[in-house]
Amino acid sequence: MFMKAVSGFFSNFASRNTIKMEKQEKVQYWLDIADEDLAVAGDMHLTKHWLYVAFMCHQVIEKLLKAYWTATRDDTPPYIHSHIKLLDSCGLLDQMTEEQLEFIDYMVPMNIEARYPEYKQNLAAHLNEQASHDIIEKTKLFKQWILQKF
Repeated sequence: MFMKAVSGFFSNFASRNTIKMEKQEKVQYWLDIADEDLAVAGDMHLTKHWLYVAFMCHQVIEKLLKAYWTATRDDTPPYIHSHIKLLDSCGLLDQMTEEQLEFIDYMVPMNIEARYPEYKQNLAAHLNEQASHDIIEKTKLFKQWILQKF
């Protein structure tokens, strides 16, 4: 009984606050958490956690895409992590340069949240300080590019 009451409270709270949130507030929400994730990526770089730099930058790109989605569409972004599907659904895929597409392709496997340890180890073996730095810089460039599209 208690769990049902708690569950009901949170679902009512979430739907009330979602409805009250204006479009620009929703966009800003996605941008704010993208900025937080980019800051965490920088911290992970300083502590030499290269794999988590890549993971956080994957998250940054996803959240920037969801901010763009929210700014330019009337529906809610889907609960997916595929950059390609989000780019395509937003109409941005055809606007990207070859270099941007290569970067997005490179970032696909970096969504490591639910991956097996050996998968993470294989990814981590290909990352180092320079790769981590490059990922952060390319993520910042992607952020600049997409913000110009709003």
